[in-house]
Formats: sequence, C-alpha cells, structure tokens
Amino acid sequence: MNLLEKPITDRTLLEGLVPQKRPFVMVDKLFYFSDTKIVSGFKIPLDNLFTFENHFLAPGLIENMAQTVALHTGYKYYLNQQEAPVGYIGAIKKAIVHSLPRAGAELETTVEILHDIMGITLVAAHVRCDGKLLAESEMKTALAT
Repeated sequence: MNLLEKPITDRTLLEGLVPQKRPFVMVDKLFYFSDTKIVSGFKIPLDNLFTFENHFLAPGLIENMAQTVALHTGYKYYLNQQEAPVGYIGAIKKAIVHSLPRAGAELETTVEILHDIMGITLVAAHVRCDGKLLAESEMKTALAT
C-alpha cells in the first residue's frame, strides 16, 4: 500500500534524502513508497553526466536504480526523523539493459525489496519509460556502519 498521499516532487527535499549531490543525482520524483516497494521518477537532463549523443547510457540507468534504493532508505529515515546512513552498492546481479532512453525522457523506476537484514538489502529493480522496460537488475546494497 502506498504510504504517500501524493507524489513528492520537491527536488530540495528529494536531494536531501540521497547521499549523492548535483550533478550526480539521478532521481527527482517519488511516486510510491511502502516498506517493500518504491517508485521514483527522473527526467533526464540534456546535459546529464551519463548522456552521450542524446542517449542516457547504461551506467546512468544502473545509478538511477541504486539511487532509488537509497531514496527508499532516505525516506524511511526521514519519516522517523533520523539522518539516513550512507549506503553502497555491494553487488549487481543480472543487470540487463534492453534499450537506452533519449535525453529529456522521463524514467519511472520500481524497486522491490526482496530481503533486508542487518543493513544489507537485496532488491529487484526495473526502469521503464513510457511503459517500455528499459533495464532491470538485482542488486545488493549495504549501509555504512
């Protein structure tokens, strides 16, 4: 069940929920949040670091998925009025990029939490644009202690 009353689009708030800073932030909307799922949005700027020849490259898609995981952690801590710890990608498994979106496109990234134990989280992530699956992966993230 979505715990948000409405989508969050306040960039300042969202940028405070992930450890990355501009120009490396790859999430700019929060559409859905629950204990086990999050859906983020990201409109790809034309001058994004991962844009080449008007396409958003695979490393950008992977970073978008990882930052969506970080956004889940950051928002969970925000709701509890606590500062979120920094997290790291521990492993990426089965990363598949089906196609690259164009700069200016709007991504929608869904992350489902498969397991979360002792600061290590296993997730399944899917990035879509206009309903089309662009990329998918499983990744493990770990919180710094």
